[in-house]
Amino acid sequence: MKKLNLFIFFSAFLVLLYVPEEGISQRMAGRKPAARPAASRPASARPTASRPTSTRQMTSTPSRTRPSASSRNSNLGQGNTRQGGSLNGGSQRATNSSRVESKVGNISNDRSNSIRTGDRNSNNRVNVDKSRGDVNINIDNSRNTVIRNQRNVAYRPPYRPYPRPPYMWGGFGFSWYRPYYYHPFTPFYWGPVWHPWGFFVATLAVTAIVVSIDNQDYHYDEGVFYVESDGGYVVVEAPQGATVKVIPKESEVVEVSPTINNYYYGGTFYEQKDGTYTVVPPPAGSVVSNLPEGAEEVKVGDQTFVKYGDTYYMPVEVDGKNMYEIVQVEEEG
Repeated sequence: MKKLNLFIFFSAFLVLLYVPEEGISQRMAGRKPAARPAASRPASARPTASRPTSTRQMTSTPSRTRPSASSRNSNLGQGNTRQGGSLNGGSQRATNSSRVESKVGNISNDRSNSIRTGDRNSNNRVNVDKSRGDVNINIDNSRNTVIRNQRNVAYRPPYRPYPRPPYMWGGFGFSWYRPYYYHPFTPFYWGPVWHPWGFFVATLAVTAIVVSIDNQDYHYDEGVFYVESDGGYVVVEAPQGATVKVIPKESEVVEVSPTINNYYYGGTFYEQKDGTYTVVPPPAGSVVSNLPEGAEEVKVGDQTFVKYGDTYYMPVEVDGKNMYEIVQVEEEG
């Protein structure tokens, strides 16, 4: 009996232990424990700073072709009296020069406004090769010597008529034959024996000769005319009508007409006759290769001409070479 009681007690004890464990298991069977998420810090990956490849875009420069002479001359018969655009169908390029006059000066053959060495401005420069040790520039502005010749005329008319009406601007009519073709003006230097207007020398070479025009004595040497002034000599504009026997061998032949040629040197034109050379007005319509120190660019409408003294030169192109055509200028009316 004692063993039976001990067995019952032991069995009840096991039941008590089993029942709570089973109930708890049943209650927890339908509930899933909330799993705490792991607090993992995301890796902060630094973005790779990749520099974009700089590919330079290659631009191909279009080839620049110069129009043929036949295409350039196709506009010769077209009149143009407008004050805008290109003249005579010529180049539209604008000048790069910073010194451009805005108005055409008073064009008159009597020239009461003769330039004097006492108030010369742009003419005080000379284009020389400074690498030479024997070149001296000596323009004395304190002298009041008249360097312009009041008898000279700006041009002489051409032998044939112009194919179009004159281009009117500023109260004047400008006439020419060739298409306008701008190229920058650069003064030309004819060598150490040539000097621009206003240049002063103390003595002259023994080869200098005296030439008299209208009771005025000039001294001529190597294509340059001088007048006496304050113990020396000043270079002046060549007097038209003066005749000499020799001109520099570097003189350029200028075609005036199919049967007449002139010679050009240092801004002066000569006509040959009976073995002598006479200073003549610039022949309108003819072309020269270079212009001397003292010339300057001036605006005529939208285009840029070059003025030397009272003569206007238009930049042109002849057979692929930059040249200047002498322009006829007449007062309007």
